[in-house]
Amino acid sequence: MTDGEMTDRVAAAVDELAHRLVHDLAHPSGDGALDARWQALARLRVLVQVERAVHDLEQGAARAAAVAGAGYPEIGRAASMTRQGARRRWPGLTRAMPGLPPRPSPRSSRP
Repeated sequence: MTDGEMTDRVAAAVDELAHRLVHDLAHPSGDGALDARWQALARLRVLVQVERAVHDLEQGAARAAAVAGAGYPEIGRAASMTRQGARRRWPGLTRAMPGLPPRPSPRSSRP
């Protein structure tokens, strides 16, 4: 699956989730203009919560990748960014992760 296809599928899933959550919220009945405004605001509220949830899930996934042994180059590729971009986004992620052996310093490899 290409990145574009994945983006389309994710967007469709989030759109469906937002639609269901807005529908599940109690909303006022009244004239169409008020109802349309309320629905638009409720959708915005839901999507802001989706963004927050995705951020938290993303942090957890990056941490899990590091715990599983992935380095910044791999994490960056998975996130469609450079190694440096991943390091800036998730600083200290691969340092001192539980279960990972400490990385030797470049000087310790010299005789």
